[in-house]
Amino acid sequence: MAGSSGSSGCSRCGGWLWYSSQQAAQQQNTGVELVEVSRQSLKTTVSATGTVRPVDSVEVSSKITARIKSVLVKENDVVKAGQTVAILDGKDYEATMDQASYKVNNTRSKYSRAEYLYNIGAKSKEELEDAEYDYDTAESSLSKTQSDLAETVITAPMDGIVVGEPKTAGTMAVQGNSNPTVIMTIADLSKKQIIAKVDETDIGSVKVGQQATFTVDSYTGRTFTATVSRISQTDVTNSWNINSSSTSSSSSTASVIYYYVVLDVDDPDNQLLPAMTARVEIVTDERDNVLTVPISALKTDSTGSYVLVQANGKQEKQYVTTGIYGDEYVEILDGLEEGQQIAITYKTKTSTAGSASSGRGGPPM
Repeated sequence: MAGSSGSSGCSRCGGWLWYSSQQAAQQQNTGVELVEVSRQSLKTTVSATGTVRPVDSVEVSSKITARIKSVLVKENDVVKAGQTVAILDGKDYEATMDQASYKVNNTRSKYSRAEYLYNIGAKSKEELEDAEYDYDTAESSLSKTQSDLAETVITAPMDGIVVGEPKTAGTMAVQGNSNPTVIMTIADLSKKQIIAKVDETDIGSVKVGQQATFTVDSYTGRTFTATVSRISQTDVTNSWNINSSSTSSSSSTASVIYYYVVLDVDDPDNQLLPAMTARVEIVTDERDNVLTVPISALKTDSTGSYVLVQANGKQEKQYVTTGIYGDEYVEILDGLEEGQQIAITYKTKTSTAGSASSGRGGPPM
């Protein structure tokens, strides 16, 4: 029995030694950094990606179908509203107008004759009205052909710059409401905006009037500014609208919901070009001179958030109330005072050589 008891004691002793060695190794692999509770300015941001575009732009197309005779401007030309920018071939419309003019003259003569005969009792009231109708119809046709002929002269609808290459002479300009031929695009590049997509988890923090910064790949190290001017009230695919057949298939497979946010851009040097990709940081909250600690020092348990306060060589839990979060620091509303030291624990790398040497069994044979 004595031998059995001794064996059990050695087993417990070995387990304790193993546990102790593991705890010691864990402590050796954990570093501690002390930092002070300090005051600084904090801001929270929402990140988004968008596209630069002009606030005002227009696609110039034709109200009639005709071949382009000449284009009087080229890409990057500055144009004024009312300036002639292209001319269409109007031969067919000129011929139609000549025919319409002849028809007007002919029906006018017939109407005048019918009116004279009616006044002397040689024509009925109905015949006079028919002649008058034919004359009015001919005048309407002439007015229509004159309007069509005037449309062969294409003018700029606004002040701006020709963006992209216009269509060349000889191209058929097709009218239409759904898919007309775009002869050229004119844009006012003095005012630009960004159309950004913001995740649904962040859209609640974004408000009209908030300031933002953004960068584009073309200007490394340059930061531009913008202001939130409009927030869409529906997601980019209108996924909420079950009656919209065009979006039902795409929205059903979408895993993330986005909303469009429009930002007015400050670009006094006119460096930004349409379609540039902008990486935007919208400032949603900002606080000056607030108590802060590194986010890495903050821990949580079932009671709440806490930090490890260093006092008298010991680390003690101190529960805190947090405010806004920055990139690296968090605001402390209650629980700490400026100048207190708190501990940040971190893992250290284990040395392979040290591990091997710790298991020494005596001198080499």
